[in-house]
Amino acid sequence: MVKKKSIKVAKKAKAKKTVRISLKEKKMREIKKELIAQKKALLSEAVEALNKLPGQIVFPDLGDQASAEIDRSFMLRLRGRERKLLKKIEDAIDRIEQGLFGICDRCGEAIDIKRLEARPVTTMCIECKTQQEEEEKLREK
Repeated sequence: MVKKKSIKVAKKAKAKKTVRISLKEKKMREIKKELIAQKKALLSEAVEALNKLPGQIVFPDLGDQASAEIDRSFMLRLRGRERKLLKKIEDAIDRIEQGLFGICDRCGEAIDIKRLEARPVTTMCIECKTQQEEEEKLREK
């Protein structure tokens, strides 16, 4: 009687584990799809922006010249940020494919799935990220 009950409990535990794994895998697939879509959008925006990026134009008025330079500089700075995000997206996709996605680079613990859904390019759990930000604040002082 005891053996049958323990076998049933073991089967239920195994079934729950299988469901959890498949739910996690499903979430990972969804996150990977999102990352790929975001990558495509960034690349298409970058191509469009490069085509629209104004060249260096000489204006007779110095105010107009300065304004055009500020706009150009701002656009280039935005592109730089997007390039960094694109690199993070590619790294996240690689980690998913290698089976390393969702593991904190700092402590090695699993990153909460809700955090991964909110910020799929993250490489740290919330505790380690909070600690890192506090350390950065101390260095700035």
